Amino acid sequence: MTQNSGNGTSSSSPSPEDQVTEFSENMVKVAEQCQHLVNDFLAQQAKDGGQVDTDPFKIGTAFMELTTQMMADPDKMAEAQMALWQDYMSLWQNAAQGMLGQGAPGGSTPVATPDKGDKRFRGDDWESNQIFDFIKQSYLLTSRWVQNTVHDVDGLDDATARKVDFYTQQFTDAMAPTNFVATNPDVLRETIESKGENLVRGLSNMLDDLERGKGKLAIKMTDEDAFTVGENIAVSPGKIIWQSDLIQLIQYEPVTEQVHKRPLLIVPPWINKFYILDLKPQNSFIKWAVEQGLTVFVISWVNPDLKLAEKTFEDYMFEGIYAAMDGVKAASGEEEINIIGYCLGGTLTGATLAHMAANDDERIKSATFFTTLIDFTVAGELSVFIDDEQLEQLEQKMEDQGGILDGASMATTFNMLRSNDLIWSFVVNNYLMGKDPFPFDLLYWNSDSTRMPAKMHSFYLRNMYQQNLLSQPCGIELGGSAIDLRAVKIPVHIISTKEDHIAPWKGTYVATQIYSGETTFTLAGSGHIAGIVNPPSANKYGYWSNSENPPEADGWFDGATQHEGSWWTQWGEWVAKQSGDMVQARQPGSDAAPVIEAAPGSYVLVRSDSE
Repeated sequence: MTQNSGNGTSSSSPSPEDQVTEFSENMVKVAEQCQHLVNDFLAQQAKDGGQVDTDPFKIGTAFMELTTQMMADPDKMAEAQMALWQDYMSLWQNAAQGMLGQGAPGGSTPVATPDKGDKRFRGDDWESNQIFDFIKQSYLLTSRWVQNTVHDVDGLDDATARKVDFYTQQFTDAMAPTNFVATNPDVLRETIESKGENLVRGLSNMLDDLERGKGKLAIKMTDEDAFTVGENIAVSPGKIIWQSDLIQLIQYEPVTEQVHKRPLLIVPPWINKFYILDLKPQNSFIKWAVEQGLTVFVISWVNPDLKLAEKTFEDYMFEGIYAAMDGVKAASGEEEINIIGYCLGGTLTGATLAHMAANDDERIKSATFFTTLIDFTVAGELSVFIDDEQLEQLEQKMEDQGGILDGASMATTFNMLRSNDLIWSFVVNNYLMGKDPFPFDLLYWNSDSTRMPAKMHSFYLRNMYQQNLLSQPCGIELGGSAIDLRAVKIPVHIISTKEDHIAPWKGTYVATQIYSGETTFTLAGSGHIAGIVNPPSANKYGYWSNSENPPEADGWFDGATQHEGSWWTQWGEWVAKQSGDMVQARQPGSDAAPVIEAAPGSYVLVRSDSE
């Protein structure tokens, strides 16, 4: 077929037969590359002796117990199956009416609709197309039935019930129709329009991820070439003025002529890097704190290798926080400081404060905790990984790795907590749509995971998460001192976030009943990261405050006042009262703490995936 173009020349367009041929050739190419991938995988398995852990998360026992309890109550199972059948009858009836033109797609009242915030079914086809609307509702109906049926089984202990609930959710998320070519309208459209090229590109992306993960699927979440630490993220000006085996201490350059007398030391978690608080100038908490007239010091934790495998939780206290306090004094001349601890860094900070109280050390005059658990009764979704069976497996894995837990293992664990957002959305985008991920600084940080020394990590998981000993008087001994958090009598400000799945706010609230000093609790909107990295300029999420701390978290919330904007400004007023008079601004370093190198330093540049 020929047609005249606008300039009088003629051009040919492929016939339908040619288009089918081209599409078929592309699909053959996909099949050939898939065969190559499978052959390489099988060859590698044979090379490794074919040893595959068929139950890597040790969930077989939990589901066996679930099956036993379900079989013990057949009447309840029959009722659940009948309820599912009735819902399906309603769905089929609505779908038939819709296909016959009697009402809206799927009927006037859908049997199942996505939860608010479920991004998987945002495309128009999931509503307007009768077939895809039926597929969507069928999936939602079945997945919720499975989850509810499992959740309602009696006779399971709490730990087993949490484990079964969590991994059932993982299964139903994996089986979503959005994750498959034939049942995702966007993928189908892209496959037809590109003649299968999206699948070829997607397979290439998968091969790249397998190679980067050394045989394990390391899903690429962002364009990592778009970011360079120290160039377009973590760019707040400062200097490294102190270091130990475990930390580099950054002192940031002042931007005001005068600063508060008492410096501020920030202790970030060592699972991931400190620059979550300094991603870019627009949302940098560190930059904002400097602008408030604070002399800001931040710990940059080392990404430990085999040479540091013997480091313990005590070492993180002595060579981390205590070493940093020595560095702050050497650089600023000030012995008294304020401190912030974030997440795991906050747990260490709380333990350190108790250790200081046991030894009459009064250098820290106030403490702020970002999304921090010190009592692990309400430990969030991470608690599903903390039973004896899984901990023993983890400890064996760390031993096999020479006493270090690789960064990929930690990243996988945290990604599973939000699998639709942090796993399956990228499977669809990268592998099915064949697209490259967008450049996103937060996801770049999320991918920059760190390793863990085995002794430290095991101590933390067993003593805090599993046995909850930190919250018990003298439940833990550090540096020869039995510590008690109730001996902490300094002013404390706890910042938690309403949608936190890692450190649930009701779990963090328990600390208000433990610390003995004046304690302020603030609840920010959003989650573990976004609720903290929420600058006033964004004017998002809001926060709640209450001058009273009743025994129960629900009572606190019932009496709380909601505010617009960011909690940063409220906290800024609080910390200013803890920081003393104004003095001449301090430049980084001193004769006692000479500058080692420019911020963000060399420790933060060591990546776990560069080995």
